[in-house]
Amino acid sequence: IDPLDLTIYPLQPARMIHPSGFTPDIHAHPGILIESVENCLLRNVYSRVRKVDVILSAPCVLAHTFQNFVPYESRNYLCRRQWMMKSIVITGSTRGIGYGLAESFLARDCAVMVSGRNREGVDNAINKLRSRFPEDRVFGHPCDVRDPGQLQALWNEAISRFGKIDIWINNAGLSGPQMMTWELGPEQVKEVVDTNILGVIFGSQIAVRCMFDQGYGSVYNMEGMGGDGRMHEGLIPYGMTKYGVNYFTRGLVKETKGRPIIVGSLRPGMVVTSFLTKQFVDRPEEFEKAKRIFNIIANRVEDVTPWLAEKILENEKHGICISYMSRWKFLFRFLSAPFSKRDIF
Repeated sequence: IDPLDLTIYPLQPARMIHPSGFTPDIHAHPGILIESVENCLLRNVYSRVRKVDVILSAPCVLAHTFQNFVPYESRNYLCRRQWMMKSIVITGSTRGIGYGLAESFLARDCAVMVSGRNREGVDNAINKLRSRFPEDRVFGHPCDVRDPGQLQALWNEAISRFGKIDIWINNAGLSGPQMMTWELGPEQVKEVVDTNILGVIFGSQIAVRCMFDQGYGSVYNMEGMGGDGRMHEGLIPYGMTKYGVNYFTRGLVKETKGRPIIVGSLRPGMVVTSFLTKQFVDRPEEFEKAKRIFNIIANRVEDVTPWLAEKILENEKHGICISYMSRWKFLFRFLSAPFSKRDIF
C-alpha cells in the first residue's frame, strides 16, 4: 500500500468504529481517522496483505509508515490494535476450552459469538462474560453442530451482530462415557461420531463457503486425544473421531490452497475440564492415581487458552497446526517431575 494513498485527519479521541461489512470506507482509531483512496479494500488486496490487515489495522500501517516520528511504545501499541474487533465464532463455547477461548479473545479486544446446544447454557455463558467484558462484544446463539441448518443460522446471527466473521473455530465435541467399545450402545457411538466428525465437516463447509464470498477469514478445527494416532482404551471411538478431524483438516488445507482464507488446526493438549474429570466420577480411587500423571502432562484452561488465542490472532500461515504441548515440553515435564511438583487440581 502506497502511504501516499492514506489521508490523515486529526480527531478527538473516538471509539473504534465497528465495520458494518467487509468493505468499510473508514476506520476510526483514538485520535486518528484514516481514509484510503478507492477504499484499499478490494478482496484481492485484502487477501494479499494480511500482515497489514487493511480493514482492521490501518493504525499498524500508520505506525510502520511514520515509524521515525512515532515513539516506539506508541508504535507497539498501535500495531497491537490490529487484534481489536476481530469477530470470532466458537462452537461449543459455553464451558471448558471453548469458553476459555471466548474469555481470552474478549480480553484481547475481540468480539465473540458463543454457542452451545441449549439456550440456557448459552445465556449463562453470555451473562458471565458480560459481567467482565463490554456487552456489545459478547453475543450467543444456540446451535447443534450436527444440524447444518443450525450452523448456517449461527453464521447468519454472527453476521447480523458483527457485520463480518474473521475467525471461525469448530470446537464442539463429545467424548462419550469411558467404556470398552463393545460396551457402548449404538446411540452413544452415534452421538460422539456425529458431533465430532459431522459437526466439524458441516461447520467447515459453511464457514469456508461464506468466507469465500466474504473474501477473507480463518477456520480452525479443534483436535484432541487421538489426533496424532495415539490410542487410549475406553475412548477408542472418540480418539477415532479426532484422528478423522486431523485427516479432514489436512485435506481441507490442500483443497483451499491459494484461496483467500486460512485453514488450520488446534491442539490444546490434555486440559483439566469436566470433559476429563467426569470419566472418574464413579471411580475416585482411580482418579487419585491418575492425578499423578495429570499433574505432569495436563494443564489448566486458564493457562492454555490465552496462549492459543494469541497464536490464532497472530497467525498468517495457511495449514498451521497450533499445538500447546510440543514433544520437547512433554519430555521436559517428565524429566523435571521429581524436582518440580505441580498441582493443577
